[in-house]
Amino acid sequence: MLTHVENSRAVTSARRRAADPRRQLAALGPVEQLRAGRLGRRIPQLLVGLALYGASIALMVRGVLGNMPWDVLHQGVARHVPLSLGVIIIAVSVLVLLLWVPLRQSPGLGTIANALLVGLAADATLWVVAPGEGWVVRGALMAAGVLLNGVASAMYIGAQLGPGPRDGLMTGLARRTGWSLRLVRTGIEVTVIALGWLLGGVVGLGTVVYAVAIGPLTQALLPWFTVDLGDRARR
Repeated sequence: MLTHVENSRAVTSARRRAADPRRQLAALGPVEQLRAGRLGRRIPQLLVGLALYGASIALMVRGVLGNMPWDVLHQGVARHVPLSLGVIIIAVSVLVLLLWVPLRQSPGLGTIANALLVGLAADATLWVVAPGEGWVVRGALMAAGVLLNGVASAMYIGAQLGPGPRDGLMTGLARRTGWSLRLVRTGIEVTVIALGWLLGGVVGLGTVVYAVAIGPLTQALLPWFTVDLGDRARR
């Protein structure tokens, strides 16, 4: 067990990492993202992060206590078409990317990888993990899904190889409309939850827990996974 002094040092160290300008996300275009270097660290981190992201989706689905906002829609659509949840996730990602065109958003390597890999990882995890039985197991699956999603989000964002399709839609709309990112995100997520619920997607405690916890969780973990691009990102 950590002593009080060791715990204080750990907290101080984490705060310093968060404040370190080298640990801040750089505003880079798709080409600059690749030219920034350290791809031997960034690409594996991206791929692992996306795989874990897909796995976190599947864990929450198996918990049957409520899905992440976009996955309420994905699951709702999957109830009406003969396609797996993962395939639906990929299809929706492609449709969302088409909305980037009028917003003049440019996808990066991470954007394309996100659109393809998250759905595949979700289907693979659903194949391995059975639906939870009993409140304890279902609650554990939900909690594991939220925590894993926070780690996965920090990993793929910290790799700095482009936002996911849905994140890019939010930032693009915020930039074009002048509305706050919080307002745009809330509007989009309320809309997809409502549509997904009408189609039969599961909304519940897990949806609420995710909405409340994912922001602070990702914010806390991001300094640990943001790859320092050094002077390459500031040229």
